[in-house]
Order: sequence, then structure tokens, then C-alpha cells
Amino acid sequence: MLHCSKLISGGHGLANALLKRAHTVELDWDVRQKSRFDATDSAGRALGVFLARGTLVRGGDVLVAEDGSLIRVLAAPQAVLRITACSEHGSPFDLTRAAYHLGNRHVPIELQPDHLKIEPDHVLADMLHAMHMTVVTVHEAFEPEGGAYSSHAHAHPHGHEHGTHSHEH
Repeated sequence: MLHCSKLISGGHGLANALLKRAHTVELDWDVRQKSRFDATDSAGRALGVFLARGTLVRGGDVLVAEDGSLIRVLAAPQAVLRITACSEHGSPFDLTRAAYHLGNRHVPIELQPDHLKIEPDHVLADMLHAMHMTVVTVHEAFEPEGGAYSSHAHAHPHGHEHGTHSHEH
């Protein structure tokens, strides 16, 4: 078994040529939110992943194996509920309301400009239907928000800082 104990978030700093040649491992959200797990990469190698507690693994991240090889993580498609505002009876604001109510229930949620995604839950689906939301089960990758204080607070790279800047006078 090949041990992996280092994670490069989004593969930042790695050359595209290295990323293209790297083996891959496809993992669903249930596995990617664990810091210790076993997996098999695209070359058929058994991997033992041992990351710092609390580490979330995202699609696009790169695991570094003990032999120096790189393994690019792919977010595996899985059953999720795709939530959109009803085009006949609702408004785009309804999506914001749905996100608020799901957040109050501390549900892992993926936020997109035109839809939300959550793991299947018939009680939440019923609540969303009662709010006149359109809810369909799809098989897609799931990348929920990591929380405001996590190192992966959101899953899209955008190349700018969000810190407080001080200016000397």
C-alpha cells in the first residue's frame, strides 16, 4: 500500500504537465471529508491516505505519495438533490431562501448561481417542495461549502486575497 500524507490544494504551484501525467483517484464526498481512508488510483495502486485531522479533500486537489508520485483527486459523481427556483411560480430570490433554511439545518450544501445541491434527504426535499422549489435527483459531483472558517471555504479558485490590508501613512 502506498501512503499519502500530503495534500496540495487545487494542485497550486504544480506545472500543468505534471498534473496531466498524474494518476487520478475518484472519490465521493463521503470519503473526501475524511482525513484517513483507503482508495485505489487509476493505475490500480492501493493508497492509504493519512492527512491532518479536519482536512477536506476537494476535486482538483493533489495527493503526494511517499514515493513522490502525484495523484489528482476527482470528485466522483454521486446521487444529489439539485434545487432550483420554480420558473412558473417563483423568483430567483427563492433560491436564497432555500439556502437560508438549509443552512439553518447545518446541511452540507453546494452553492451555484442558478442552483443548490445537497445529499438526498426526503424530509428536506418535502420542505423544499413546500417552498415551491424544483427538486430533482441527479448523479453529479458534490462540492459543498467548507464553512466560513475552513481553508476550503469555497471551491472556486479566483486568485485574489480576502484579508484585511493595512496602509502605512
